[in-house]
Amino acid sequence: MTAIPTFTGDASPYGGGDPYADYRTADFPFTQYANLADRQLGAGVIAANDEFFAMRENLLLAHPAVFDPEHFGHKGKVMDGWETRRRRGVSGEQPWPTADDHDWALVRLGAPGVVRGLVIDTAHFRGNYPQAVSVEGTSVDGSPTPEELLADDVKWTTLVPRTAVGGHAANGFAVDVEQRFTHLRVNQHPDGGIARLRVYGEVVADPKWLAALGTFDVVALENGGQVEDASDRFYSPATNTIQPGRSRKMDDGWETRRRRDNGNDWIRYQLVAQSEIRSVEIDTAYLKGNSAGWASLSVRDGGEEGEWVEALPRTRLQPDTNHRFVLDAPVVGTHVRVDIFPDGGISRLHLFGSLTEAGASRLAARHQELGG
Repeated sequence: MTAIPTFTGDASPYGGGDPYADYRTADFPFTQYANLADRQLGAGVIAANDEFFAMRENLLLAHPAVFDPEHFGHKGKVMDGWETRRRRGVSGEQPWPTADDHDWALVRLGAPGVVRGLVIDTAHFRGNYPQAVSVEGTSVDGSPTPEELLADDVKWTTLVPRTAVGGHAANGFAVDVEQRFTHLRVNQHPDGGIARLRVYGEVVADPKWLAALGTFDVVALENGGQVEDASDRFYSPATNTIQPGRSRKMDDGWETRRRRDNGNDWIRYQLVAQSEIRSVEIDTAYLKGNSAGWASLSVRDGGEEGEWVEALPRTRLQPDTNHRFVLDAPVVGTHVRVDIFPDGGISRLHLFGSLTEAGASRLAARHQELGG
């Protein structure tokens, strides 16, 4: 794997113009995974020891951090991120913070899962970013309070060891810990500001919950479905199609560039586990002049050696419409491919069904292996 670029040190003071002109970033190898800390999935920053200058909730905002050089409040410069006050030592003789002094924030993941990488973004924190960061994870059932998470009997596993970071930069970290986590503790040493947090990984749902549901959406991100690949991600990510809820605007779905050939666009999905699919919803909400003209759906059972079986033949779609299809007979598979013709987009895909006996057994085994 190519080494992940690292950034350290201050960025230059803001000198006017586009504040992102000197922003330091890179292509990270784990961003094809879903963001487990997405507010749309239900993530939240449930506590922080200090948020004097800027609120902890800003960490999970979906849009890039913004910067207004003229915006000051009663406590100082208003920043779009989480920013703590400057730490001080115990006396005039020892005015510096100790090596152990740090600030922390507790993050509830929107869906429990295996973390593959993190981005700790210090955009616009040019000289007031933390010297270093570290991240820990834990798995606690239910809806624990901050006090319960900070109790002595809760085991925390290091995902990112204490590492120097740079100001006004996207600081990326690959994670190689095969465990299922529900919460993270983000630490900044000794103090400072972080604009955004992104936690990329694979959702691992609770098999007991899915068994209790019986029939559910077997491709939904929150249940453990994921996008494996897509022909085009020009305007928006394909993962949008399996996010919770209905699309709220055009870029909350999947839209491709305009084709100038006789091909077509597609998305390939992996289901939560082997499932029996009984009905399909393809929604084109907010895609009015750019929705797909037609769509078909195929199912494959097993790995790449398996054959694709058409479950829904090529069918005309309408703009800004939720289309529902009851299959003539249930179809069993582990992967699904949606083809759209010739281009355009869809906002959501829902596949309603249930796990097969083999699928339920495999999911339960993985859940146990990951510490669930």
